[in-house]
This record gives sequence, structure tokens and C-alpha cells, in this order.
Amino acid sequence: MLADRIEAKWIDAFCEIFERCAVKSGDTAAILSETQSRALNVHLAELALLRMGARPFHVVVPTPRNRQIVPIRSTGASEAIQRLAPVVSALQQAGFVVDCTIEGLMHAVETPEILKAGARILVISNEHPEALERMIPDTSLEKRVRAAAKMLRGTRRMRVTSKAGTELDVDMIGASTVGVWGWTDKPGTLAHWPGGIVVSFPKSGTVNGTLVMAAGDINLTFKRYLTSPVRMTLKDDYVTDLTAWGDREAYAVSHVGFGMNPGARYEALSMYDQRDTNGTELRAVAGNFLFSTGANEFAGRYTAGHFDLPMMGTTIELDGVVVVREGVLQDVFG
Repeated sequence: MLADRIEAKWIDAFCEIFERCAVKSGDTAAILSETQSRALNVHLAELALLRMGARPFHVVVPTPRNRQIVPIRSTGASEAIQRLAPVVSALQQAGFVVDCTIEGLMHAVETPEILKAGARILVISNEHPEALERMIPDTSLEKRVRAAAKMLRGTRRMRVTSKAGTELDVDMIGASTVGVWGWTDKPGTLAHWPGGIVVSFPKSGTVNGTLVMAAGDINLTFKRYLTSPVRMTLKDDYVTDLTAWGDREAYAVSHVGFGMNPGARYEALSMYDQRDTNGTELRAVAGNFLFSTGANEFAGRYTAGHFDLPMMGTTIELDGVVVVREGVLQDVFG
């Protein structure tokens, strides 16, 4: 287990990412956390902002009770704010929000209201800072992610295949696409650190075919590499013939996309105790097909179940153009 103590190098890393987020001396910044947040990252955020001359303040809310029938380790959307109006108002007025909640605000119900007020949100993934410091800001990565997001937004069809047996068809018309390179410097926007991911949220009834996860692919909710294949049949977004929870929406497609960060390492999951990693690095590994089930607000589906399932050996075509070939990101984005 890594030591949970303040390190100057980690303050440096936080300062570097905040500089990319256009934080200036005298700026007001809210640090949002919950009672079960990784305290080390909360402290590092405060110290980095103070070093930069910003004026941080803390918003700390209780981690809500899990009311599901199973342990929940991945929802894809923080429920920590619980629609508390004073919390939303404080974040709206902050200008810059450092999000240290466990799940992050990316798909939280309060986020559109916060962003609409002009605040910019940096979600610091619930990782040990030893992993965060390796995922440093990269201007060239930003350019490639922007290019990939532009291509996906113009794509009509995504096709994903693999030697393991994957034959997946995604109608991309009307899908919402997000590219994340690790920081945000514009009002009304959100990003997460680490970055290097582009994903699309297909509209309802648009994903069909067979998805085969091979040995070595990853279930990030369980934080483990698979040791045997898992075959799923998808019909109009939903994985069929799987029952365990009773919430049908947990088995529908959330997003599809791929990792683009050359600094993210596939083997990193085996290098950390489970409490020390949230697996964001694995989501960003260049060339992985990032398939996810669970909440998809763009398709009108909400659920507490969210599985991110990076697959390493697929070929991804966008309107016939191969952007990933057998797990290798192709040089099509500059």
C-alpha cells in the first residue's frame, strides 16, 4: 500500500493541472468532497490552490447511504449533493470547482445547473496521487482527442469487431460525444483528470450485436482482469439473458468509445491495492474499446449500476475508417 502523506511532487502535479484550468491568483475555487472522499487528494487540492494564490473553500457533504441490494462501487454519477440547493448555489458561484467526490459529477443530476451558471468543473478521479502524477497534461493529446471527438460527432455508424467474436453495430446518428484530455479552461465545461478518452452516448435503441470480452479484458467495477471469455448479446441497447440485480437499465448501453492516452498503462491495475485505484488510467489506455453499461441520460435511462469494460483487442471502424486495429490506435488523428 502506498503511503497517504503529503508529497511536494504531488502538490506540483496539482498546480500544473490547475494552471491548465486557467486558475489565477485571487480566483475563488470550491473544493467539493464527501465524507468518504480520498482525504489526501482533498488536501493536495487545497495546498496547490493556496500555493497559486487562489482563494479555496471547502464544501463537504455526507456520503449518502447505499439503498441498493448489492455493494455499489461504480455508479458513474455522484449522488453526494442530494439536490441540496445551498450546495449547488455555492458551486455555481465558485467559478472553478475541484470535484473530489468518489464517483465524480460528470453525470450527476446537479451538474447541468452548475455548468449553466458558468462554473468550470475539474473532476479529480478517485485515484491515489501516485497515479495522477504520471498522467501529466499533454497539449498534443488535447489536439488528438479534439480530432477524434470531431470525427465521432460526424460518424453515422460505428462497427466493432474482434478475433474473439465481437460483432457490434452502433447507429451513431444523434449520439452525444465527449472528448476529455484532462483539464478544462472554459466556463460551463467539465473535464476529468486523468484524461485521454473519447466516448459517445448513443440514442435509445441504436446498439445491436455480439460483444465478447476475452481473457485479459477488464471489469473496472470489480477491478480485475478477466480470466475467461464473457459473451453478451445486445438487442436495441440491452444485454439479454443476464439477471442478477433486477434493474433492467443496469444492462443497457451507457457509452462507447476508446482510449487515446499513450502514457496510460494496461498493467497499472495490477500495481495498486483496490482501495488505491479507481481505474481511470485503464479507461484511457490507447486503443482500448471502452464499452459501458448503465445510466445514459441522453437515452433517458438512469440507474445506480455502471460498468466500464475496457477491451484490448478490438478493431473499431467509424463509417468504414479504421481508427483502432486489433487494439492499436491508428495514426488518423494527428
